Amino acid sequence: MSSHWDRLDERLRPAVAASVAEYARIRPALESVTADAEAKLRALFADSEVTPLFISSRTKTVESFREKASRMLAGTADESPALQFPDPLRNLTDMVGVRVITTLPGDNAVAANLIKRQRAIFDCRGDREKDIGSIESGTYGYSSRHLILRTIQNDAVKAYQQVVDPESKPNGSYLFECQIRTVFAHAWSEIEHDIRFKAQDRRAWSPYFDRQFTATAAMLETVESAFSELHERYETVTSFWDEDGEGAVPLTPNRIKEVWQTLLPHVDRKADDDWGWAAELLAAHGLTTTTELAALLQSQTISNVRKALDHRYSPGPDRLLDDLLLWHFGTNHIRLTVEEGNTSRRDSLLRRLGQMNRYRESVLHEHPVPGSPEPPEPAQ
Repeated sequence: MSSHWDRLDERLRPAVAASVAEYARIRPALESVTADAEAKLRALFADSEVTPLFISSRTKTVESFREKASRMLAGTADESPALQFPDPLRNLTDMVGVRVITTLPGDNAVAANLIKRQRAIFDCRGDREKDIGSIESGTYGYSSRHLILRTIQNDAVKAYQQVVDPESKPNGSYLFECQIRTVFAHAWSEIEHDIRFKAQDRRAWSPYFDRQFTATAAMLETVESAFSELHERYETVTSFWDEDGEGAVPLTPNRIKEVWQTLLPHVDRKADDDWGWAAELLAAHGLTTTTELAALLQSQTISNVRKALDHRYSPGPDRLLDDLLLWHFGTNHIRLTVEEGNTSRRDSLLRRLGQMNRYRESVLHEHPVPGSPEPPEPAQ
C-alpha cells in the first residue's frame, strides 16, 4: 500500500524532509514530555472517584511523523499542491499522546471532567467524542473521548523547548492529545487499526472485513450496555445496605416497588401499581426501612420458601411477600395480619406454615440451611 510520503509531490518533499530531520533530532527530548504527561495523569487518578484500568503513552515515531507531515490537501489539477500541515512541528497535536483506558462508558465522562478541572496543570483546548461510524449514519465503530490539553509552566516542556530553540525563552506550554476510552473500545480499535489501516496491500482487502468490523462493533456496544446496566444495578443494590443513606429511606409503597423490582425483577407480575398492601404487611411487623426490606428479600430464604411450599405456579409479589413474612415470623404473622372472622386466610396461612415447618425440620435434620423463623437482622 502506497503511503502519503510515496505520493507526495516532488515540490513539497524538501520541506517535509527538513521537518522530519528536525523531529528526529528533538524527539528524545520530547519523550521526557510524554513521560511527564503520563506521570501527572497517573497522579491525578491515584485518589479519584474513577480508577482507570491502565494509562499508557507514546511519542510519535519518526516514520509516523513523516507519514502525517506528508499529507496533502485535496485540490484541482490546476492548483499548486499544498500540505495539510505546513508546519507539522507546530501544527500536530498528537506527537505526544496519552491514553486513559476505563472499564465502562460512564467512566469516560467522569475521567474527562476530572482532567479538565485541573486548570493549574492543564488547559483543555479541545474536547470531542470521536466515533468512527456515527450514530446518525446508523453505522458502528469505537467511541473515544479526545482531549487536547496544554501544559502550564511545565519543567519537562521547558527543557524540551530549550532543545528545540536554545535562543528562545521557554514558557512550559505544549499541546498534546489525551484519549479516553473503554477497554472494549480499545481492543476493537487496536485490532481494527492493525487490519484496516496497516494493511500492506490494499488489493487483499475484502468487503467482508468491513462487514465483520461493523458486526463486532455492534456486539461490543451491546456488551458494554449490558455491563453498564449490571454495574448500575450493583451500585443500587449495595446502597440498600447503607444504613446512613439509601438504606434508611422509609418504605412507602413506591419505595417498596422500586426495591422489589431491583432485587426481584423476575417476580413482578402485578396488574397495577398499588403497593399499599405491601407497606401494610411490612409495617405490621415494624419493618419500615429499605435495609429491613432488603434483608427480608434474600435469595436463599426465597429458595427455601419456594421449596417448602412447592408452588404449582410461580407466586407474584403479593403472595411471595406474604410467604416470606410467614417464614420469618410464623404464627405472629398470622396474628398480626388476619382480620377477625377471615377464616379462609387464617386456614391458608396455617396450612402453609405447617408445610414450612415440616420442610425446615426435614432439611435441618439432614443438613442445616440458612433461613430461620427469627426476624432478619439488618446488615452490619
